[in-house]
Parts: sequence; C-alpha cells; structure tokens
Amino acid sequence: MQIIWIVIVAFSIWLTLLTFFYWKLSSHYNKLTKGANPKTLQVVLEQLLKDAEIAKTDIDFLQKRCDTIEKDGQTHIQKIGLLRFNPFKDTGGDQSFILALLDKDDKGVVISGLYSRAGTRWYAKKVDAGHGVEYELSDDEKQTIKQAKHSLK
Repeated sequence: MQIIWIVIVAFSIWLTLLTFFYWKLSSHYNKLTKGANPKTLQVVLEQLLKDAEIAKTDIDFLQKRCDTIEKDGQTHIQKIGLLRFNPFKDTGGDQSFILALLDKDDKGVVISGLYSRAGTRWYAKKVDAGHGVEYELSDDEKQTIKQAKHSLK
C-alpha cells in the first residue's frame, strides 16, 4: 500500500512539473504570436525567414550597386589643380591660368588660357599617368598637375 502512495505522490509531482513547464511554454508561445491572432508560430517563423531572405537579396543587390558606383567613380574628376600667372609684361594681373583635371589614375586634361591684350588663347593637352600624351607639358603645367595630385590628400 505504501508503494502505491509513493507512486501516486511521484506521479502527482511529475504531473505538476509537466503542467508548470507546459504553462511556461504556452505563455512564451502566446507572447511570440501576440498581434498575429490567426497565425501559428510556424507561419510567423516562415514569414520571418522569407523576410530575411528578401533582405539578404536586397543587401547583395545594394552591395553590387555600390561596387559598380565606386568603380565608375574612379574615372571621374577627383583631382583639380589651378595656377594663375602673368606670362606677358604688357598685361596687368594674373589673367592667364592653367587648370588640371585628373581622375584617380592621373588621367585627364590640362587646359591653359593665355591672356594678352590681343585676345585669349586656349590650349588643351591630354594627360595620362601625370604626363602629356601627345604634347610635352610645360613646367607650369607639370607644377599644376603636381598640385592636383596633392589636392586629394
């Protein structure tokens, strides 16, 4: 008889523990699905996984787009140098100038504007790796390119 009572007490304790843990799990489940009345936890979790996959796809797309924009941006004008000077004694002020426009790889153009009383003359020279491509660069043009290289820093 005593064994039966021990079994009943042990079974009651076991049943109480199971009830407690079931209640705790049930309340946690209800908190997770709060606001999603007709949905089950499985539906909520599946939606979260779908949303995470969409976010991953969007992030991958944005990363590729940023890489493309950054790569394209390397060929845009990034370095600018400007030198104003007076090449002729008969004109006043520093009306003449040299403008260097270079990209990341020091490719670009040097534009010179020489002002005189008779008019202004414009010259343009192509630059590759900081050196003149078709025409030799003057010392002033080289100085302007050097200034442009240091303008990015």
